[in-house]
Amino acid sequence: MPAINKDTLFAIACLLCAMVTIQSGASIAKQLFPYVGPEGTTAYRLGFSAVILCMVFRPWRGLPRNWIPIIVYGLCLGGMNITFYYAIERIPIGIGVALEFTGPLAVALLASKRKRDYLWVGFAILGIGFLLPDMGSVDGLDPIGVVLALIAGAFWAGYILFGKKTGNHSSGGATVALGMSIAAIVLVPYGMASQGSALLNWQLIPLGIMIGLLSSALPYSLEMVALRNMSAQSFSIMMSLEPAIAALAGFLILAELLTTLQWCAILMVITASIGSSMSGSKAA
Repeated sequence: MPAINKDTLFAIACLLCAMVTIQSGASIAKQLFPYVGPEGTTAYRLGFSAVILCMVFRPWRGLPRNWIPIIVYGLCLGGMNITFYYAIERIPIGIGVALEFTGPLAVALLASKRKRDYLWVGFAILGIGFLLPDMGSVDGLDPIGVVLALIAGAFWAGYILFGKKTGNHSSGGATVALGMSIAAIVLVPYGMASQGSALLNWQLIPLGIMIGLLSSALPYSLEMVALRNMSAQSFSIMMSLEPAIAALAGFLILAELLTTLQWCAILMVITASIGSSMSGSKAA
């Protein structure tokens, strides 16, 4: 068995840190819901993330000629954020992330023409099926939260597709900074209109900055470092672990306990994601 070189180990460490920070940021964000709601928390995340990313990548140095893909990309980014926050207001974070993963999973599978890839579709559907007995019961999952998480996944799919189209116009960092700015322009006023002066609470603003760093700016930078030092297949396979990391973050930070069926659902989605990543590499 060949030894793993230092660059690969460093990339793995960066990607693990990225996943831990983004899910820790989501758990911290959920703690702000009682004070500023999902709308205000989204305003914090997108607003501070846009400022930080623009300061780092300075996207104004190479603005695109065609703004339509960038605008749609930014709207998908904003829609993904707020629908996900609306979802985890009602359901555990680990379940929300697993359901949201159906978006990128669908993009990967629809791009493939191999019949065996339908097996991974089956795993994803089976995972969602494990959640059905919990929906609507007194102590079970909120059906609206499940639907919102799936909608967030659809926005994530749009974010990926239009992100590829915008990638030809500028660097990855500049693209995300522009997309984040567009999302902030749309949703920060919405958050302010919804929550008003609550967003100006000086005790909450530092947490808002922390959410912006943990949920967007820092993990994105770490992912960029990881991608330079590992294959796309390895990156995708490791990213498939994110629902489990989200569930652990929800347990450690929010004391969210999942049932055996819910863990099975997460496992099925992870299996489908890993399988599609490996199959996609072979097809390429």
